[in-house]
Amino acid sequence: MSKILMVSPKKCTGCKTCEVICSFTKTSAFNPKNAAVTVHDYEDVGIAVPMMCMQCEDAACKNICPVSAISQNKDGTTLIDFDKCIGCKMCVSACPFGNMSVSYENRRLTKCDLCDGAPKCAEFCPSAAITYVEATGLNILRKKELARRFKDLAEEEV
Repeated sequence: MSKILMVSPKKCTGCKTCEVICSFTKTSAFNPKNAAVTVHDYEDVGIAVPMMCMQCEDAACKNICPVSAISQNKDGTTLIDFDKCIGCKMCVSACPFGNMSVSYENRRLTKCDLCDGAPKCAEFCPSAAITYVEATGLNILRKKELARRFKDLAEEEV
């Protein structure tokens, strides 16, 4: 059975440890601008939410890529083939959650790739706000509902 990242905003303290460990894992530098996870602070409702690629079943980033540089492996992880990527950034614009960016450090696209099945954000999260769990039907429904709620929150801020 495959696994998914789950986020519990009620547990997130906003410490941004996930951002720091992600950037270090990807670029060997402690710079949250290089991370594939971003902690969004919603001060008006008093929560912080770590957001990363949702590994969508029907990924908009994959669908829009003009050179088919984005694919999904057998466990559903959405990956970028940098040998094919032309850097057009259409995938960044297509992501409905804003979870793709360009790394400041290496000037290439960055998104969560689940750290090859051992996500460091979940491993090092001090409050267990990010966990890596079995992809049960209930967990997938919870993840989709959370994504929908925070997409709505983000749209309200704009």
